[in-house]
This record gives sequence, structure tokens and C-alpha cells, in this order.
Amino acid sequence: MFGEIARFLLNTVFTLFGAVLILRAWLQVVRLPPYNPVSNGVLQATNWLVLPLRRVIPGTRGIDWASIVAALLTAIVYVVLMVVTSGVDPLSIMPVLLIVALLTLLKWALNLIIWLTILMALLSWLNPRSPAMPILHQLTAPFLNPLRRFVPQVGGIDLSPIVLFVIVQVLLMIVTRAAVSLTLFGI
Repeated sequence: MFGEIARFLLNTVFTLFGAVLILRAWLQVVRLPPYNPVSNGVLQATNWLVLPLRRVIPGTRGIDWASIVAALLTAIVYVVLMVVTSGVDPLSIMPVLLIVALLTLLKWALNLIIWLTILMALLSWLNPRSPAMPILHQLTAPFLNPLRRFVPQVGGIDLSPIVLFVIVQVLLMIVTRAAVSLTLFGI
């Protein structure tokens, strides 16, 4: 029972922090201004890890490599802790753990896409003039705009978020299956 609680808490904390690190990198890619509340909160939550890495790992071509490396390091620590709580020696399966950490990072990114898309869809129905809508639109546009070219609106309703949700769910199933097959437990 305590092992399950520990894994649940590890999963919650590391998934949230990993998603925030990925969001930090994504904010820079979409060139979201740093003075809005979302960017400010993300920066404050991650500066303690990203700023020291930035001294060693510079960003290039608009990509915040320090945030990506920080997210990967977070995924590695998460996977090692999950392996330890499962009673397996992490050193015995270290090469596999690195692959699983990459899959975990991908899983966090896919989950972030899902949650941003759901939040944007809900706010577009409930409060389309919300101050968060321009931020959510800017974050999700690179994924939704290509789909909007192929998915027609039905009765004025944009179905591209649903299509994106289905695509990302399928990708999550593939990533999770690959990680489970490598470690014999879920991440």
C-alpha cells in the first residue's frame, strides 16, 4: 500500500514539474511574452533548475535547450525513483532506463498538449473573452492549425481539438505500451 502511495505521489509531482519544464521550452518556441502571468509563473517555478543549466547549455534558434535538458533530467530521476519503489535495482537496467526516461518525457509533452487543448476548448465555450484564451490559442495553434485545413467545421463548431485529442491519445497508448514493455511496470 505504501509503495502505491509513493508511486502515486512521485507520478503526480514529477509529471507536473516535467510538464512545466516542457511548457517553459514551448513558451519560448511560440514566442509568448514573458510578462504575462502564465509565463511568469512557469519561470518562477523552474528558474532554480533551468538558470544554472543555461550557464552551460545555451539556447539556439529559439529553442531553450536548458529547459529541455532539465525536463530530461527530471524524467531520469523520476524513472529511477519509480524503479527503486518497485524493488528493482536501477543500475542493473540503466540503458533501458534512459530510453524509458525519453519515453516519459514524450508522454509528459503529449499530456501537456491534451490538457492545453481541453482547457482551450472549455474556455472557448464558457468564457471566450478570458485573458487566458490568447495564451492558449498561441500554445495550441501549431497543433490545431494544420488539422483545421483538413477537418471541416460542422455547424460552426471546430472539430480539430477533438481530432487532435484522438491523435494524441493514440500516441500516448503507443508510448505507454513501449515503456511498459521495457520496464514491466507503468510510468
